[in-house]
Amino acid sequence: MKDLLESGVHFGHQTRGWNPKMARYIFAERNGIYIIDLQKTLRMLYEAYNFIQNIAMEEGLILFVGTKKQSQESIETEAKRAQMFYVNNRWLGGMLTNYQTISNSINRLKKLENDQEEGLFDQLPKKEALRLNREKTKLNNVLSGIKDMGRLPSAVIITDTRKEAIAVQEAKKLGIPIVAIVDTNCDPDPIDYPIPGNDDAIRAIKLVCTVLADAITEGRATALEGIEGELPTDESAKPDLEDGTATEEQATDLATESEDSPTGTNPPSRRRRRSRNVDQSDETTEQESDQVIAAED
Repeated sequence: MKDLLESGVHFGHQTRGWNPKMARYIFAERNGIYIIDLQKTLRMLYEAYNFIQNIAMEEGLILFVGTKKQSQESIETEAKRAQMFYVNNRWLGGMLTNYQTISNSINRLKKLENDQEEGLFDQLPKKEALRLNREKTKLNNVLSGIKDMGRLPSAVIITDTRKEAIAVQEAKKLGIPIVAIVDTNCDPDPIDYPIPGNDDAIRAIKLVCTVLADAITEGRATALEGIEGELPTDESAKPDLEDGTATEEQATDLATESEDSPTGTNPPSRRRRRSRNVDQSDETTEQESDQVIAAED
């Protein structure tokens, strides 16, 4: 609880911009800001932790998604630490629902990287080499985090459901479970494992991503130990969040002092497997990669 408080997870959005479906997760209102009920946040974080831990134990793939500035570093760092996959630059429409085309673009990226490593670019006219290098850079910007995913994920972790609305829609269409931070202006209904919390503060996002990445590493470790059956649901299976003596009342007290809060905790201003071989020509994959590049531009 203390970790949640110190990270500013309890700060919601301004009261004038809220989703009534989040009412059950709101503890109070202070200075025009909603205060999220951290008891419920903690309980739902435990549920998400156990779910992700089970997915990892069953060798499922997990995709972290967070493309806004506050999320980008945490998404990449924690996904890599957990040896999972991420999208932190831009979500391209069809990344899940049109995965075959995305796979072809990934194959194109890998070919360009291989050609460059083998020195083939050096044998080309300068203008052509520059064009291919630009194509590689553009593809890498949007596909680097899923380059080695090889198949659809078993679950998706999202840090802002409004910003990543297309990712939410695609995951729901394919029946892929979603774990997500839901702020007071979000709709929690489409989310399988909602975690009520601040989706704008860097420290809050970092904390949630770290806990879920820990769940992945713990799940994998459990699988390696050869332990079968259900994961425990007692205290031993819970994420390592310092309990301390923090209370919801302290959360509201902090809200009244929000203007002096440290950066990252103050309320926001409200502003494994290789890809399947595709029996298509280089011309086809280059056309598809051009579509990805055009979307990036």
